Amino acid sequence: MLQKRGWLVALSGTALVATLAAAQSGSQQQAPQMTPQQKAEMEAYMKAGSPGPQHQALAAMAGTYDLKIKAWHAPGQPPAEDTGTATRSMILDGRVRVEDVHGSMMGMPFDGHGMTGYDNVTGKYWGTWNDSMGTGLMVSEGTCDAKNACSFTSSWNDPVKKTVVKARMTTRWTSPTVEVFEMDGPGKDGKEMKMMEITYTKK
Repeated sequence: MLQKRGWLVALSGTALVATLAAAQSGSQQQAPQMTPQQKAEMEAYMKAGSPGPQHQALAAMAGTYDLKIKAWHAPGQPPAEDTGTATRSMILDGRVRVEDVHGSMMGMPFDGHGMTGYDNVTGKYWGTWNDSMGTGLMVSEGTCDAKNACSFTSSWNDPVKKTVVKARMTTRWTSPTVEVFEMDGPGKDGKEMKMMEITYTKK
């Protein structure tokens, strides 16, 4: 349903763009004039689709990183530690940041793929994540401050309980080249615990 709605929005925007182009063309045929409502809708679509400073901030994080990964599986227990690499790049003319991760998790090969963007309509950042240890999708939404410290709320489907799980995620830059990601979510007893910490070091 979300995919269909996205296509409908895109088609509506395309139709308005076509109308504007026709109205501004210098062809011999008289171009149809846009109504005030169409002009207002066109302006809204153009504003929603134009990359801004938030997208520029995401682009500034593009590059290759070394990862140190810590994962906690039970409160009070030491974390499992792994390593990996991450490559971040921008797509869709600077509108979305893509992250591809390769490494190990719990001693097994691990690949992950995430996307992060900023929605001009909602005024919030969004993220998606899927990886080689599952077939589902994690969806996140949150905010970032002027120092690119971010707080997200995420959700995904638990494969054991078959219910939606929610977690809190934060990112912060401890230096111009080091970013720390942390995730807190419910443990087996339902109480919140630290689940993961990843230190990104830019090469």
